[in-house]
Amino acid sequence: MPIGEQIGKDIITAMKAKEELRLTTLRMAKSAMKSKEIDKRQPLTEAEEQQILTTLIKQRKDSAEQFTKGGREELAKKELEEITILEAYLPKQSSDEEILSVVQGAIATLAESGTKPTPRDMGAAMKIVQQRLAASGLHADNKRVSEMIKAELAK
Repeated sequence: MPIGEQIGKDIITAMKAKEELRLTTLRMAKSAMKSKEIDKRQPLTEAEEQQILTTLIKQRKDSAEQFTKGGREELAKKELEEITILEAYLPKQSSDEEILSVVQGAIATLAESGTKPTPRDMGAAMKIVQQRLAASGLHADNKRVSEMIKAELAK
């Protein structure tokens, strides 16, 4: 079942159960998806729905960090709870070992051209890794992937 449909059903469930935080979080996600769908003028793909949720989660993480720095723990806690709700709709994150093997494979591919990849090859490596992750169906945070690539290129 597409993510958008599942969120729609869960909104109804949250209304019946009177789960206010869950309801507002899901409505916000549904609204973001609908807005993107209207901009695009055609239904969203599964990957686009996942991208929207990933963006929303990233925004929540940034907000939680800012609230924590500002001493507003109750607001940071709310943001973290929203992250938990949204993450339930995304595929399970890949393990570090799975991502690392893809990263090392991509760097080996770059090395086949004859020169040892350097940190300057970060963009090319990132592009290859993202394509391979998408092709294999693995799901990973780009920030985590980027850090692994930097570490591997620095060796």
